Amino acid sequence: MTLKLPKDLQKRTQYLERVSPFMGKNLIKVFTGQRRVGKSYLLFQLMARLLEQDENVAILYINKEDLAFSFIKTAIDLQDYVLANKSTVGKTYVFIDEIQDILQFEIALRSLLLQEDLDLYCTGSNANLLSGDIVGHLSGRYIEIVVYSLSYKEFLDFHALINSPSSIDKYLKYGGLPYLKHLPLEDAIVFEYLKNIYSTIVYRDIINRYAVRNVPFLEQLVLFLAGNTGSIFSAKKISDFLKSQRINMAPNQVQTYIQHLVNAFLVHKVSRYDLIGKRLFEIGDKYYFENLGIRHGLWGYRLEDRGKIMENAVYNHLLFKGYKVNVGIMGTSEIDFICEKEGEKQYIQVALTINDSKTMEREFGNLKNIPDNYPKTVITMDAFSGNTYEGIANIDLRSFLLT
Repeated sequence: MTLKLPKDLQKRTQYLERVSPFMGKNLIKVFTGQRRVGKSYLLFQLMARLLEQDENVAILYINKEDLAFSFIKTAIDLQDYVLANKSTVGKTYVFIDEIQDILQFEIALRSLLLQEDLDLYCTGSNANLLSGDIVGHLSGRYIEIVVYSLSYKEFLDFHALINSPSSIDKYLKYGGLPYLKHLPLEDAIVFEYLKNIYSTIVYRDIINRYAVRNVPFLEQLVLFLAGNTGSIFSAKKISDFLKSQRINMAPNQVQTYIQHLVNAFLVHKVSRYDLIGKRLFEIGDKYYFENLGIRHGLWGYRLEDRGKIMENAVYNHLLFKGYKVNVGIMGTSEIDFICEKEGEKQYIQVALTINDSKTMEREFGNLKNIPDNYPKTVITMDAFSGNTYEGIANIDLRSFLLT
């Protein structure tokens, strides 16, 4: 099958740099993430890089969303196809898009790893792609790179925009799905597209995959999380609230449905960490949307939600930058985000504005009380070019999203 790459391959440098050291190595490179965040285009960019280095390089591309590959249903089908079509001279680079649609794909990948003349890359739209028994089968012979919606800087680049109040509003309203660059940034058009993406995620990655029966409850649950983005909830509290709306669902079932949403990368679950007891809380989590545009397509872009939206955007940017993120609890105080990467920490508070002494004392005071010397920052919507508050930095959202 002739390989045809899209013409408008806009590079996402961060991901290319992360995978580059592993290209050509006997490891499976796995890209995971929500549908339509650009995983396929990252594969195309890697193919383009290989072709730039050697126009005769052997590339084998399998797209499970293409009917032409519908005959590849099982691990045996996948292995037979790859072995029959690989090059007889030199290395063949194998790219498999949406591999989770192949039954027991992990068995085929383990077997194909034995072929020293193959270099394997694949994408998947489910967080369980590399969990449990699958990891055991692959025995540590893979690296996983999670792909997120566009960062604010990428959004500016994709849409040829300058950094301005208007641009940040577009980003916070419409989110960062790459395909939006082909659409007019107008509410009716963008939200219609995003609602269709949401439906695809829900039906293909949740309802069909997990044989979900109570579809109305699932949809109500998503709306509940959209309305309560960034709030602390347990499965029991969600169950109790929905019962008040005459929707009956046991807490364990609520937890199962939430995990389906997390596995499909529709929402992120953030645990609370006790800074004094040095432990994670078992009950009570926060939930943020992977893509704010999808949230707004379902819930609306509401003035009263500005704080939630801002907090969600900060969380998403921290993930994009590679941080592990928890919510911090210190006695009765809350630290919005504890961020960890490469053995280092930083603490972040998010506030729409610091317009009075009481707000200032709350936001900066919580950070001031943390008994260590890791960096502490308050992020606000308002820009401020003065000094710190007792050593705690203040940065505006636009500047933070460009870091």
